[in-house]
Amino acid sequence: MAIKVIFFASLADRIGKREDFVAPEDISTVRDVWMASVPDQHPPGNTRVAVNQRYGGFDTGVADGDEVAFFPPVTGG
Repeated sequence: MAIKVIFFASLADRIGKREDFVAPEDISTVRDVWMASVPDQHPPGNTRVAVNQRYGGFDTGVADGDEVAFFPPVTGG
């Protein structure tokens, strides 16, 4: 199987893709997912993440078959 990775809004534009799949080998946290999917860029410091539609952080654990989503900061007025 694989871990599904989704990038939203301006973050997807910056990275150049909206979706990816990474092999679960050597992946244990959201940070590992980011580095496997976007090895040439560090995540912006204010990036939000969700694992299986639940908010978490870059140290949140992941497993084979999970969905990891990355969101840019959201502002409103």
